[in-house]
Amino acid sequence: MSVMNRFMNFLGLQEEEEVVEREKVFEPEQQEIETPSFEQRKNQRGSNVVSIHSQKNVKVILNEPRSYDEAQEIADHLRSHRTVVVNLQRVRKDQGMRIIDFLSGTVYALNGGISKIGENIFLCTPDTVEISGSITEILTEEQDYNRMR
Repeated sequence: MSVMNRFMNFLGLQEEEEVVEREKVFEPEQQEIETPSFEQRKNQRGSNVVSIHSQKNVKVILNEPRSYDEAQEIADHLRSHRTVVVNLQRVRKDQGMRIIDFLSGTVYALNGGISKIGENIFLCTPDTVEISGSITEILTEEQDYNRMR
């Protein structure tokens, strides 16, 4: 429809023409199924190889808070998918408990993990990092071994 016809329709001087569009019916073409040769399959398998050097660097944050106010900063690192080692030796025991409670909630919300790796030292990880083993068990075994000697 031309611009002039639209203008005439707008003013009411000409009746609008009904335009009926017919849908084209397409028949699907039969596609030939090709069996890939050995060389093609070999090249396809090779494309799944990923270089270990192409992955971005993973950061581990070391944090030694001096007050409860710094717990949110640690939680922000966890939200950014960074692993955080928290040393609570510079805070009072009650402050340390509050920080660990806050971080435990943060780690739970992010599906991460928290583990004690030493006296007043904790490892907080996001969901992309898995913690296996326990330092406490190793320390206990070492102390038992030294007692036996």
